[in-house]
Amino acid sequence: MKKGMLALILAASMLTAVFAGCGAKPAAPSADTPTPQNSGTQASETVEIRLMAYNAEASRATYLALLKEKFPNINVTFEFVSLDNFNNVLNSQLQAGQGPDIIEVGGETRLLANAGYLMDLSGEAFTGKYAQAGLAPYTVDGKVYANPLQSWYEGIFYNKALFRDAGVTPPKTFDEFIKLHKDLAAAGIKPQIMGAQSWEPMMKQSIGLVNNEFYSDPSNKAFDEKFNKGEAKLAEAWHPYVTAWSKVISEGCITPQMLGLSYDQALDEFATGKAAMWESGPWAVNTIMEKNPNIELGMFPIPGIKEGPGWLVGGPGSALAVNAKTKHPDEVKRILEFTATPEAQQALIKDNAGSSFLIGVQVDLGDIYADCDEAFRAGNVYAPWTAAWISGNPIVEGYGKSLQEVLAGTKTVQEALADADKINDAMRESLG
Repeated sequence: MKKGMLALILAASMLTAVFAGCGAKPAAPSADTPTPQNSGTQASETVEIRLMAYNAEASRATYLALLKEKFPNINVTFEFVSLDNFNNVLNSQLQAGQGPDIIEVGGETRLLANAGYLMDLSGEAFTGKYAQAGLAPYTVDGKVYANPLQSWYEGIFYNKALFRDAGVTPPKTFDEFIKLHKDLAAAGIKPQIMGAQSWEPMMKQSIGLVNNEFYSDPSNKAFDEKFNKGEAKLAEAWHPYVTAWSKVISEGCITPQMLGLSYDQALDEFATGKAAMWESGPWAVNTIMEKNPNIELGMFPIPGIKEGPGWLVGGPGSALAVNAKTKHPDEVKRILEFTATPEAQQALIKDNAGSSFLIGVQVDLGDIYADCDEAFRAGNVYAPWTAAWISGNPIVEGYGKSLQEVLAGTKTVQEALADADKINDAMRESLG
């Protein structure tokens, strides 16, 4: 059972190739915050714990330093693997019985849990400290397999000074978003830069418009459940909205040349003032500010066809799961126990802004995200592949890679959505 399930997860990238064609006030520290004295290790012993993650170490730096301070006899080795290759590396290690002790998980949680590779954390006291909204994406058949880190969200970063120079403001509709590109270009400013060498940014930006027009409609509330069962298709339900989004391609806002740009190259162009807009999330802020401490940074949500507060792509972000075969379950649980404290949550948020799902912790996201306030207040933050889809990561990877082909001019929007449907069908039948 496990080998078959793991082979399925490993095959996800092959499937995509076949079908795609190629300033808060922290609460008082908890009385049960773990300390070196109660860490359960002998003074002369050091326990080695390996944490594998797809978010860069810089986005966890303060938290990791805090772990070192609190647990001097537990050495946490942080192993970063880029998201493009994360599942392949992780699944290969799990199959060989050499997986990390702690795993950063997202949309693959359900697959790994069903395969028996994750520890059930339902009965742990620290799990009960999180809001249900944060636990839901990591719950399978009533059992919780991961504890949420801070929420994640992605919108459009913009350079306020360049906007002022061009006499423009953040858009309220998608047509205004298209016009904004033309107005910036007319002022001699490169509008939007995108590292389209990665399949993620177009995938997320297109789903931002789907959020505005499809998921905002209460009549579509049951869509994701039907999609999981194969009773609904993206190629039918999403087609009008992804077609509307694709105007960024037909109008030249995103160009085929961007397929040659990496995430880091696009970040550098935006941070150094060579482009006015760039899509990403709070994890990039520290790097942007390091490259350009004087940048006037803002973010606005992805606008809809009709005027409104807009939507961000996101929701419960990644989470920490435990390898069911870890040799150090007590030490790992003490790390998760400490993570479920306001002190640890504020440390996580310091390097990667987002709201906390730990009950009682509040976060002030600051001026950068002021243009997103209305969207946040409306709850307009959603990512179906992490929140609801059983085989979320393989599906959106296939869809994103097909959108790269749309940008290259070798596929249509309809074909890209159909590719995602085929992957969903194949994954569902294999799980059958």
